[in-house]
Amino acid sequence: MIPGDVRILSAKDLFVSQGTLTGESLPVEKFHDADPNAANSPVELKNICFMGTSVQSGTATAVVVVTGVHTYLGTMASSITQEGTPTSFDQGLSRFTWLMIQLMAVMVPLVFFINGFTKHDWKGAFFFAMAVAVGLTPEMLPMIVSVCLAKGALAMSRKKVIVKRLNAIQNFGGMDVLCTDKTGTLTEDRVVLQRHCNVAGRETDEVLRDGYLISHFQTGLKNLLDTAILNSSDFHEQSLVEKYKKLDEIPFDFSRRMMSVLVENPEGKAILLTKGAPEEIFHQCSQFELDGKLSPMDPALMKGLKDEYASLSNDGFRVLAVAVKELPGKNSCSKQDEHDLVLKGYVAFLDPPKPTAATAIEALRKHGVAVKILTGDNDLISRKVCRDVGLLADPMLLGDDVEKMSDTELAEAAEKTTLFARLSPAHKQRIVRVLRGKGHVVGFMGDGINDSPALRAADIGISVDTAADIAKESADLILLQKDLMVLEGGVIEGRKVFANILKYIRMGASSNFGNMFSVLGASAFLPFLPMAPIQILTNNMLYDFSQVPIPNDAVDDELVARPRPWNIGEIKRFILCIGPISSIFDYTTFFVMLYLFKCWDPSRAPLFQTGWFVESIMTQTLIIHIIRTNKIPFFQSRASWPLLITTFTIMAFGAWLPYSPLASSLGLTHLPAMYWPILLLTLLAYTGLTQGVKVWLLRMKWI
Repeated sequence: MIPGDVRILSAKDLFVSQGTLTGESLPVEKFHDADPNAANSPVELKNICFMGTSVQSGTATAVVVVTGVHTYLGTMASSITQEGTPTSFDQGLSRFTWLMIQLMAVMVPLVFFINGFTKHDWKGAFFFAMAVAVGLTPEMLPMIVSVCLAKGALAMSRKKVIVKRLNAIQNFGGMDVLCTDKTGTLTEDRVVLQRHCNVAGRETDEVLRDGYLISHFQTGLKNLLDTAILNSSDFHEQSLVEKYKKLDEIPFDFSRRMMSVLVENPEGKAILLTKGAPEEIFHQCSQFELDGKLSPMDPALMKGLKDEYASLSNDGFRVLAVAVKELPGKNSCSKQDEHDLVLKGYVAFLDPPKPTAATAIEALRKHGVAVKILTGDNDLISRKVCRDVGLLADPMLLGDDVEKMSDTELAEAAEKTTLFARLSPAHKQRIVRVLRGKGHVVGFMGDGINDSPALRAADIGISVDTAADIAKESADLILLQKDLMVLEGGVIEGRKVFANILKYIRMGASSNFGNMFSVLGASAFLPFLPMAPIQILTNNMLYDFSQVPIPNDAVDDELVARPRPWNIGEIKRFILCIGPISSIFDYTTFFVMLYLFKCWDPSRAPLFQTGWFVESIMTQTLIIHIIRTNKIPFFQSRASWPLLITTFTIMAFGAWLPYSPLASSLGLTHLPAMYWPILLLTLLAYTGLTQGVKVWLLRMKWI
């Protein structure tokens, strides 16, 4: 382990694993000379090694430049300890809260002064205004939100998603852009032998057999590529290996960049098997074999051989060449024997895409979530993986492109780009922030130390249980299975949670807005209070109780088909259009009570108040079923049984109260028989008009 950020003074064959900082699956070589080309990010400096990385092989002498919190890793740690920016859920809830505060700030003083001046009872006006303030307050909002989120967390745990921060659930459902690291998320996070082909690119078992024999018999430290060959499921000739006998080997070194083993084949011939970097193998080959025929490595044919190698490299493969040579009668070998070889073909390696990656990405796309890849890995490898999983690899932005752009330019480019490669942790964090600045709800999925700043910057940070501790600490959700398919179920559950929260907000806000008009009007022309304070509070308590089952309510499929971020403008339009409808029928009830049942006389105030109390609780409770769905309630979309039961229980209880032993305590009185058919007509007209206005708003795409 490298204990600090160091400047290399001298190095020999130094390979360093930087996966913790960059996500690269293979080690990179470091040198003592400075790189003449400008680096895209600090981790690409060839003569600098960083704290948190480790030496894979080789030796070096270096001077420590900085330690602890001043290192590159330390600056990343300090960036994630800062106060996080409010997420879309926090911002939406805050905007709604201020909207309700503004309504109350206007409503309560108006009610107080109107009743004070018209009734000349300032004490009564004060208590009435306070009761109205309580009635306007969506006091069930914390409970509804908390229960919805807690229920969502339990449901997501069954889908192998552990919720660390409850408010992340709504962000999960509202997410329309998922930024994810490549290694281990789209890929299996392991190097696998993908191709074993001849010089023309056609698959051949001979090349695989020779590569397997080299990795099997060599006694040096087996690297990731050796392990990949030995674990290859394509090799089915294990019994054949036992017929070969090892005679000698030439270990790998970084100056030759190749290694060889001398084996005796089943016919008793001594064969030198060599594998290594193609450009080095080419120099040592005098012939190549294709379809059993040997051809000279003349300049005219070399271009075709190099083109095939380049084609594999451009597809993102890590390529090794395999060559052979007969050494008759020899039992040992040396580096001088590694010439006049016969090129047999190539073995190519890749961190392969997960089998479920393409399916998961398509499923997320159908649900309105765009997937973007933010990786510190090689652009060629990243492009190959993106193509394999069905993502557009072009246009692609590299770290140095990001570095040169202003935030405005980057925001425009980031919306159109799917693949970002060779990124530093700061680049990932910046891309997430500019996407959020464009109004997107952004999720970021990563598991390395280098992903931590971006995890903190996102609306929803997603990590896995095998991630680095710092990544898990920065995340909002932890996946128990590192698979994008797990995300799809979580996204749907998050949308269900938000749909039920939004139901309560629409119900409460529209009801309160309608009551504002009713109370203001009634206060202005009535010679008495339109409803006693105790009646307002009782009405409010019963209405709140009817909404308790909302967190368990069923959600229509179309409400979870697309992301639904907070839209305070949509909520305002809903309030302005739906809220006043209740006032229309409140006023019809007022005039029925005043003119049909002769309630102008203050002595008949209890009858008026009882009539409005019952009509108010009936309409408010029944309208829940209109607002909870975009379809026709009860027929095309039915609420959950608990919500149906509480609705009709509260309506029945409200109708019973004027005849109950509690009536006198609440200031209620018996209602005339004619009141009930009029109330029934009122309910039918109210639900019909509200449904019609809702359908019109949906057609206008206002809500």
